[in-house]
Amino acid sequence: MAATDVFIASTGQAGVVGRLLYDFNTEFETPGPSAEEFAARFRFLLTRTDVLVLLSGTPVASTGLAFLTLRPTPYYDGALAQLEELYVQPGLRGQGVGTALLTTAVQEVRERGGAEMHINVDEVDRDTRRFYERHGFTNLQPGTDCRMLCYLREL
Repeated sequence: MAATDVFIASTGQAGVVGRLLYDFNTEFETPGPSAEEFAARFRFLLTRTDVLVLLSGTPVASTGLAFLTLRPTPYYDGALAQLEELYVQPGLRGQGVGTALLTTAVQEVRERGGAEMHINVDEVDRDTRRFYERHGFTNLQPGTDCRMLCYLREL
């Protein structure tokens, strides 16, 4: 398998998923659970039909991940997908791994009846914003020049 090969993660890869998500948070100095805590949570999350995790590379030596959740919406017959995280190991960026993960994510969501995908990106992260825009994503309300914003509140 090449670094750009993408497959759906199973509960057997929960440890790999946890490690990649931990590495992502560590690289960008985002506080969060340990790799082991992430792995324990993904052992459960990967059993759900409304959670999709894609890995690139091989089941043992995965190089990146795409973590998505799907939820119902009254605006479409299908689900609304949220790309929670997309991560590629630093040494493999710019080699098509992120594109392979994102392309497969869109395809998988469509195959599951999904109608729309949301992605939250930090405003200062210009490279990531350009990456998503190259792949057809926009932060403009369809049919307008009005920017969409994401608001959050920890509970």
